[in-house]
Amino acid sequence: MAALIFFGGAVEMAGAGEVRSFTVINLRSATLTAQYWNPILDYLSRKSGVPLQLTVGRSQSETVAAINRGEVDYVVSGTIFSPPSQLLGYRVIGRLAGPPVHGQIVVAQGSKLKTLDDIEGAEVGFSSRSVFIAYAVPMNEIVRRGLHVKANFAGNQEGVMGQLLSGRIEAAAVHSQVMREFSEREGFAYRVLWSSEKYQSWPLSAHPRLPDAEVKAVQAAVLAMKDDPVGREVLANSAAIIKQQPPFGFMPASDRDYENYRRFYKTTLVRDCDGCSPQ
Repeated sequence: MAALIFFGGAVEMAGAGEVRSFTVINLRSATLTAQYWNPILDYLSRKSGVPLQLTVGRSQSETVAAINRGEVDYVVSGTIFSPPSQLLGYRVIGRLAGPPVHGQIVVAQGSKLKTLDDIEGAEVGFSSRSVFIAYAVPMNEIVRRGLHVKANFAGNQEGVMGQLLSGRIEAAAVHSQVMREFSEREGFAYRVLWSSEKYQSWPLSAHPRLPDAEVKAVQAAVLAMKDDPVGREVLANSAAIIKQQPPFGFMPASDRDYENYRRFYKTTLVRDCDGCSPQ
């Protein structure tokens, strides 16, 4: 299989089984996304008997739009709880291992900005209006405080972080885990001006059109991966690429674990993010 398929590209067939798309929000570059996920999906494909192909958009907005259109078979993303995606009924079958995450607004360690109110009038980097943790959540706080910023969109999380590192922007709205990993890889010191409440780590979900037996096979392979010596090695090798800290792999989860995602969409003051408009 190709390392990564973009939506609209050719999807191969493997044996008698139809290849299923496996989509993650492209927080990182296409290269890092493929290097991290392809070994994991190769393992899961072999263990479950379900061929899984990493498939993403060329931007975060394109990826989220495909999820909202129901084009995705399996997806790792919190955007499934936005009103458009909730109508499709994606089923939570697990979640990424690790602690809850936060939306954050951060600055370089030596920045003159000391509090969140100091970003008034500043140029603030965002990846895309389509993402939950790194746009909707921090922007909601900015709007709630009545602050005004110059939004600079970089396309993905690591693009934003690269701009912060270079000094092109004064502050950045980020996903706490991705920011921490970027900091370790690049040796970049930063300070957190604001951090949101805790949100459970991203769910792995399946589209309801998929056969139940297939979904159960994928779920079983996913949840057992961290307990299999070969699976643990695959996870550790992928984690090393992005400087991810343990625990690795996937944990059991259900729809009930994500109530504050849904509550956010019902109460947010933001109106220009995907799924934030009044329904």
